[in-house]
Amino acid sequence: MLLRLVAAFLLLIPASFAFSQQPPVAWKTGSEAREIERKVDALIRRMTLEEKVGQLHLSGRGEGFDINQVRSGDMGAVMNFVVPAEVLAVQKAVRESRLKIPLIIGLDAVHGFSTYFPLPLGQASSWNPALIEQAAYWTGREAAAAGINWTFAPMVDISRDPRWGRVLEGAGEDAFLGAVVARARTLGYQRGGVATTPKHFVSYGAAEAGRDYNSTWIPTSQLFDLHLPPFKASFDAGAMTAMAAFNALNGVPATAHKGMLTDLLRGQWGFRGFVTSDFGSITELRLHGIARDDAEAARKALLAGIDMDMMGDVYHKHLAAEVRAGRVPVKALDEAVRRVLRVKFHLGLFGKPDVDPAAAPKLMQTEAAREVALQAAREGAILLKNADETLPIRDTVKSVAVIGAMAVPEDERVWTDPAGLGRRRITPLPEALRERLPKEVAVNYQPAFTKNCGTEFADKQAAIRAAAEADLVVAMLGEDCEFMGEAASRTKLDLPGVQQELLEALVATGKPVVLVLATGRPLVLSWASEHVAAILQTFHGGTEGRTAIADILTGRYNPSGRVPMSFPRSVGQIPVYYSQLPTGRPEKIRQRYESIFMDERNEPLYPFGYGLSYSRFTYADPRVSASSMPLDGQVEVSVDVSNTGSRDGQEVVQLYIRQPVASLSRPLRELKGFEKVTLKAGETRTVRFRLEAAKLGAHDERGRYVVDPGEVEIYLGGSSRAAAKTQVILTKS
Repeated sequence: MLLRLVAAFLLLIPASFAFSQQPPVAWKTGSEAREIERKVDALIRRMTLEEKVGQLHLSGRGEGFDINQVRSGDMGAVMNFVVPAEVLAVQKAVRESRLKIPLIIGLDAVHGFSTYFPLPLGQASSWNPALIEQAAYWTGREAAAAGINWTFAPMVDISRDPRWGRVLEGAGEDAFLGAVVARARTLGYQRGGVATTPKHFVSYGAAEAGRDYNSTWIPTSQLFDLHLPPFKASFDAGAMTAMAAFNALNGVPATAHKGMLTDLLRGQWGFRGFVTSDFGSITELRLHGIARDDAEAARKALLAGIDMDMMGDVYHKHLAAEVRAGRVPVKALDEAVRRVLRVKFHLGLFGKPDVDPAAAPKLMQTEAAREVALQAAREGAILLKNADETLPIRDTVKSVAVIGAMAVPEDERVWTDPAGLGRRRITPLPEALRERLPKEVAVNYQPAFTKNCGTEFADKQAAIRAAAEADLVVAMLGEDCEFMGEAASRTKLDLPGVQQELLEALVATGKPVVLVLATGRPLVLSWASEHVAAILQTFHGGTEGRTAIADILTGRYNPSGRVPMSFPRSVGQIPVYYSQLPTGRPEKIRQRYESIFMDERNEPLYPFGYGLSYSRFTYADPRVSASSMPLDGQVEVSVDVSNTGSRDGQEVVQLYIRQPVASLSRPLRELKGFEKVTLKAGETRTVRFRLEAAKLGAHDERGRYVVDPGEVEIYLGGSSRAAAKTQVILTKS
């Protein structure tokens, strides 16, 4: 249904918009690719040492930016230019340089440019790769219309620690889901006209204690089975660049990790594009303790495989001298330059027309883009609790109190704020509810807090009075402001500020409370789960987020989001994730000498893959097409899924495996397939998966991939606790 809607909107796009679209980004092949290599060789032969170093220099809009470096050929890329007229100015400055090599123009277009989609974690919650690809497509399309040709996305870091503030940029805890999302976002962005940058290579999401920029310590087997698959999926989908991580991996800073950047990425995987550092991370090699000064940092970074210096000014100041002194071979410099120029040619930047500032505003927030944003916000919302079918709002409810400043959007805090590209008004939640509820239903809004941050009260008592007088309370709370994103690690995962105090007061009124959350990570919701009537989790739904919430609360849309990252019961459980390894003393009856906590249950509050619907789904007759398969074979796995509810709905059918006996201890569950299906009330459908033996293995501590013969248990259901079970035997022949 979604794809038909999108297709219909695409047909309605004016011809002028279609004409203005940028061509999709993709690696050229065959004779075209060979011709590009000849052009790159010829251009490198014409370049001075300083011009070569210039191609590796990335600077950004703001204080300290020197446009004369563009004119002199001493800059190869810029970032954070979002005003089309300013983009045009740097493009014109290029033509004053000797060789007129175009700039690559980058931006953190993480989940939107003018139209905003849910945070990436919220997009992953949809478990709908086609929809995720559409969101990335429109983000790329709008960015390209403003002159951007490179996005610092997707972030594909796997994280099992919600204390880390940047989990909001990823797809959660699982390598299989993470790889599917990475591929979808890469394809979407590049179809929209911008090169992608899977980041942060590698293991940034595993920072110890969830403390941003902290070190990571990862066994080889886990590195290959958990952290690398989403990167590989993005590169296989055509990603042209990569970004190194801030952190040290097993004692080696990622910015100087030759084993990862050169031996693995380029050697084993055959990556042809360029690698950029993260913001200032080359000079930070001094603080990591492996470089005495910036010159040594520049040398180590380049020789490890970092092609471009983002906002560090280290290559610009020191690299030429390192080459002249013979500490950096000319060949190594040329190879880095080659990779940058290769991407520019494959992007078609040579001879490409400049951005048109007059045309750009007309290409923002089109109806087609906003329709995808609405559907993404709907499908990414997760119904975590719905006691006594509190939702959708019943006909007997005649008054609703909407509580919380977050229900009304404040100014968006995004990179594109200075673009002047005119965003449409975002509908507040109270208004969206009034439009959808019967006219006789009163909707009373009280912000309660001075700001969306929820750190101080404006009028707490007014909010409590409104709740006490209403039939139903909708409290929109969560994380905003400084509580989420980069450098926002937290040791407590409760509602920030005074929001918990308000929530308890609202519950104390005795009225049913629906808690609507907009957060950047899973919070600890143990108290809320026991005391509120319903919980709807969103990860900041974007331009159409509050409209989508109203659609769900009023029953216009049946929720279908699923948890991409387990919700802990307490911070002390972290890391908590579904694919735990078995232990020699598993939990059985919760006695002392089992692998348990003395003061908390083992399992998460809401597990990976979980999510409620206004429909009910059952699973029956799980089966395989053959009882055994060889190690190079495959089987079809089938299960009958029924919608036993009274509403049409969507179910995310999930397939997990476990190999109980193998050469390595294997996880209790591993996701190996999923499909989101729409079922009418009373409908039964057979859902089929293709299970390949070659994809059921694991890496050992030497990095070797091993598929063991033996029994494989197969579980099918609506979460990682799937109960419908069948099995297949892997055989050597």
